[in-house]
Amino acid sequence: MSTAERLIESTRELLWERGYTGTSPKAIQQRAGAGQGSMYHHFAGKPDLALAAINRTAEEMRVRAEAQFTTSGTAMERITAYLRRERDVLRGCPIGRLTQDPEVMGDPTLRAPVDATLSWLRERLSEVLTEGRDRGELAATVDPRATAAAVVAVLQGGYVLARAADSTAPFDQAITGVLNLLAGCVAPTGS
Repeated sequence: MSTAERLIESTRELLWERGYTGTSPKAIQQRAGAGQGSMYHHFAGKPDLALAAINRTAEEMRVRAEAQFTTSGTAMERITAYLRRERDVLRGCPIGRLTQDPEVMGDPTLRAPVDATLSWLRERLSEVLTEGRDRGELAATVDPRATAAAVVAVLQGGYVLARAADSTAPFDQAITGVLNLLAGCVAPTGS
């Protein structure tokens, strides 16, 4: 792995563990096994490196989610696969956690990929729900945009509840709850 790659990967991990404010250039360099000169050779500074790390994390999240959204199956099966996939729940969402960091939210450049990723997720879920509604799998009354926003809110809130309790149980309960609510939207068959 190149020095630039080690710096990006180290920054990704530190942002997830400590947030932007708690991640110092020295900590990044130590974790990457890189000197200050190497860091500033590849990146203009901490904001530039953080942006590269956030963009990488966002892209990875989109690829992983898209794998569930594009698989075969009904809309409910694909959404269930996405919500039930293995996650490091107690660490929280690596993108969602950044919304709690005032320096990230206060910097339009750093905020942009966070907002874009969460917007993308709501939009993709809305598209899957629309497909399900259009194919008659879901009731015609389903509002895909509002439902997608609710699913993302439950997912992100589940991370918060799990971290607060230091247990995955609240996350699992939140996901089960939203899936039960979505099951009520499944169109009746055989009518």
